[in-house]
Amino acid sequence: MTQHDDRVRIRHALDAARKILASTKSWSRKDLDLEQLPTLGLIRLLEVIGEAAAQVSVETQAAHPDVPWRKMTGLRHRLIHGYFNVNLDIVWDTIQEDLPPLIRSLDQALRTLGTD
Repeated sequence: MTQHDDRVRIRHALDAARKILASTKSWSRKDLDLEQLPTLGLIRLLEVIGEAAAQVSVETQAAHPDVPWRKMTGLRHRLIHGYFNVNLDIVWDTIQEDLPPLIRSLDQALRTLGTD
C-alpha cells in the first residue's frame, strides 16, 4: 500500500466523520430514536470510518499512534456484526465525544503524509 492509498482512506474517514457532525449539529440524543433512516445513515458512516481505518497501512498507523485505529475498526465490527443490538447511547457518545478529536487527529495525519 502506498502513502497515496493511505491518504485516500484517511480522507474517506474524515469525510464520513464531517458528514456525521454536520448532520447531527442540531440533534439531541432523542433524535437517534425518532429519525430511523437518518440514524441508519449515521451508523453506515461510522462503519465507513472503521473500514477506511482498517485499510490504512500498518506503517502509517504506527506513525500516528494518536489516531485510535483499533477503536475505529472495532466499532465498525460491532456495528456490522451486531446490527440488531446497536446501542444508540454509544453511537451518540461516539458522535459527540469521539468524532471531534478524531477529525483533528486524522487532519494531522493527512498533513504529515503530504501530497503526491
